[in-house]
Amino acid sequence: MRTVPDAIPAFKRQSLDKDILIETPAYDLIELFFFAYRDFVSDPDRILDEYGFGRAHHRVLHFVSRQPGLTIAELLDILRITKQSLNRVLKELIEKDFIESRMGTADRRQRLLHATPQGRDLALKLAKLQTRRIMRALADAEPEAKEAISRYLLCLIDSDDRTHVQQLVFGPDKT
Repeated sequence: MRTVPDAIPAFKRQSLDKDILIETPAYDLIELFFFAYRDFVSDPDRILDEYGFGRAHHRVLHFVSRQPGLTIAELLDILRITKQSLNRVLKELIEKDFIESRMGTADRRQRLLHATPQGRDLALKLAKLQTRRIMRALADAEPEAKEAISRYLLCLIDSDDRTHVQQLVFGPDKT
């Protein structure tokens, strides 16, 4: 069996031109991305299932836990889901005491979302599971791999949203 560094050809920067869109699909990368994502979410899926939650609950809980005081509009912008989808998931998380909705201080019509202690505990448990998987994958990689992977993942994000995502992930001072 070949090791990962032997199996993957050296990364070469390709110039982007019009022809890249008509080339043979990058099936290897598409499929690796699919399988990596499948396994990345599988550990949290098992735990979420115990609560009757799914991946949408996980995403909402993750971002509300990471950014206390997030508004519903901000959460909709991050997740890019319909208000109807968010309302269903948010209702369940609030009813089961994982998230609470507080009245805004400046604008009392505004609802600020906060994870409850139970919500923070679950979000942390799920993040630790995914962190273990990421750290195992990085264990044999070069020290620069994490930074290179971060750059690659940022490049997969639509260019008009990249700066916004970068600020969410790394903070406003890192863009």
